[in-house]
Amino acid sequence: MPADVVPGAEGWSVAGGPIGALVLHGFGGSPATVAPVAAALVGAGLSVAVPRLPGHGTHVEDLVPTRFADWSAASEHALSELAASCRRVAVVGQSMGATLACRLAARHAEVVAMVAVNPLVLPADPQLVDMVRLMLDAGEVLADGGAPDLADPEASEIAYRKTPLAAVLSLYEALQELQADLGRVACPVLIMTSAHDHVVDPLNSDHLAKRVAGPVERLVLERSHHVATLDHDRDLVAARTVSFILRGTAAAAPEGRRSGSGDPTAG
Repeated sequence: MPADVVPGAEGWSVAGGPIGALVLHGFGGSPATVAPVAAALVGAGLSVAVPRLPGHGTHVEDLVPTRFADWSAASEHALSELAASCRRVAVVGQSMGATLACRLAARHAEVVAMVAVNPLVLPADPQLVDMVRLMLDAGEVLADGGAPDLADPEASEIAYRKTPLAAVLSLYEALQELQADLGRVACPVLIMTSAHDHVVDPLNSDHLAKRVAGPVERLVLERSHHVATLDHDRDLVAARTVSFILRGTAAAAPEGRRSGSGDPTAG
């Protein structure tokens, strides 16, 4: 049986207005990681869903058997539920949450705006992938993950300190498959990138900006590290997310984007 959810790491949703926002946390994190952004969206009157992805927010052993397909299915389900009661929907993702957001924006016409905070979208280094496979072949299950990457000494994150190797390998494999989806992201995209990210190379943000088909806005976060949603720039991240989504959803046609509007070869 899964362990009890860590207090503060629960998934949650709020029914608000006809505009919806799906907010997705990253690998090893929890809904608490993106709570300030989600709370700001609620404060702006949006309907908001913040799912706890499978295996997260409990104990790291619960993450060991999960795979990217599980996290993707959970994000699809959350989007479907939100879209059922909202005219227009935006997706927001931090790190791997942005990986999932890209898949949703590429495949669902009801997504009319996307926000990516320190997105993970580049294919993994083949040497890193080989190393993880060798560790798995040697019988290793977990690797040290280190402390959350935060510049603010007063900030903290509910996140695992260990990395399940098979789970992260599934993420690396999904990043390769994601490349075909990026050119199909035709909605407006806001990319926020920490200048000093020690987990995800900022080149991921450049790659995303070049590959998507829709219009792109960018913001560099000078004072934050990888977990920018909880770091020194958390208020800026929240405010820009709210303003971008309100503008993007207002500009979109009520029925959302047309399917197939993206060019798979763009970028």
